[in-house]
Amino acid sequence: MTDPASRTAGPKSVFIKTYGCQMNVYDSDRMADALAAQGYVAAESAEAADLVLLNTCHIREKASEKVFSEIGRLTEIRDGRRAAGVADLMIGITGCVAQAEGEEIVRRAPEVDFVVGPQSYHHLPELVAKAAGRERFATRRETAAAATRAGLVSTDFAIAEKFESLPLPTRAATIARGLTAFLTVQEGCDKFCSFCVVPYTRGSEVSRPVEQVLREAEALVDAGVLELTLLGQNVNAYHGVDAQGRPVGLGELLRRLAALPGLRRLRYTTSHPRDMDDALIEAHRDLDKLMPYLHLPVQSGSDRVLKAMNRRHTRDDYLRLIERIKTVRPDMALSGDFIVGFPGETDAEFEETLSLVREVGYASAYTFKYSTRPGTPGAGFPGQVEEAVKSERLDRLLALTTEQMRSFGRACVGRTLDVLLEKPGRLAGQLGGRSPYLQAVHVEAPAGLMGTIQRVEITGAGNNSISGKIVTDTEHRTASLVESVAG
Repeated sequence: MTDPASRTAGPKSVFIKTYGCQMNVYDSDRMADALAAQGYVAAESAEAADLVLLNTCHIREKASEKVFSEIGRLTEIRDGRRAAGVADLMIGITGCVAQAEGEEIVRRAPEVDFVVGPQSYHHLPELVAKAAGRERFATRRETAAAATRAGLVSTDFAIAEKFESLPLPTRAATIARGLTAFLTVQEGCDKFCSFCVVPYTRGSEVSRPVEQVLREAEALVDAGVLELTLLGQNVNAYHGVDAQGRPVGLGELLRRLAALPGLRRLRYTTSHPRDMDDALIEAHRDLDKLMPYLHLPVQSGSDRVLKAMNRRHTRDDYLRLIERIKTVRPDMALSGDFIVGFPGETDAEFEETLSLVREVGYASAYTFKYSTRPGTPGAGFPGQVEEAVKSERLDRLLALTTEQMRSFGRACVGRTLDVLLEKPGRLAGQLGGRSPYLQAVHVEAPAGLMGTIQRVEITGAGNNSISGKIVTDTEHRTASLVESVAG
């Protein structure tokens, strides 16, 4: 850890702590890029930084309280610096909690220098300059309204302006971030599920123009990125316009990206079953670069609960959709989201969720207890389920989905999969990577193979990863010949 007192005058440094989803990871990188253009470099910790940004998530219960707890810790760091007479610390709150509770944050935590929501990150350098340039510390107890008037709370919904204004990452920054990258193509959601705060914190569905997405993708690939994951709160609702002003869906966008030389893999997340159209399903049939792994949240196996959630699909709709997808891509592995203990959920309705999980068979899953989010319709529903019941249901669902994940890993043993080797492994002489199904893979391999895609025969499966050995060209040709003769 760097001692702040030991730092010499030089570039300002920023530490960004990221909570929540992949979109927040992407946003944190873009904020770092925007500040880099202003001379900020990355710090390894809050203790070593001149500026700390908390990029917050509002999905789970008590998200706000976690933010205020972290603000308290940062305030202690700043107080310690002041007592020692060394460089001060600036604190900024970003992300979905900032969007939902901006004025409440500066009211409850006047130690915060500024607040900026997800659609206003292009204003970040301006906010930092404003906060640094005024007599902030002498008037720390100003009201939330005063902070807003001073321009230190920025929570406008301006997605298009945001992406037009944020700088692309430098080539050096992209290389440092590795061989895989996130690329946000869509933000916001119009579905208004009764449990979800996203429409209120990220706004309505907005898609980036096709050419803007392609430019960013080309820059990433030019810097060595081999795998892109397209992001959106509801990514398969993408409807950006192309250079001719024509609306383009996600299926066609994937085809255009797949044509980029040097790009080896494509993924996307998160999807809604109602937006899985024919063009997107056909892209899974036609594009080798599009990985056979789909995150398709269902949330519940009960039609009554789905209706109460305002999901606007039924259990049968979901199952028939999966059947269509697997018809064109039989090797498709599925991931899902599940919420247990939604208001009014009975034991029988929870059993319907378990039966759906057994029927589908998931390669991985994300399971949650329902948490009341203020401002959402579900918060006022009758029949709130007791915490002990929710915990018991979650334990049972987690046991089932964990066993399915491990079973999927065991089923890969004996198969040969393409693995992107992207980092050193846990053991000496080992590299780590990802399979087409997003599994962690460990392989004995020389460091020189890092950054390549290798054919790997899977020889073992652990609780959370699989392992294997690289298949040489000679071994691959021999195996192919044996299969041909056996056929």
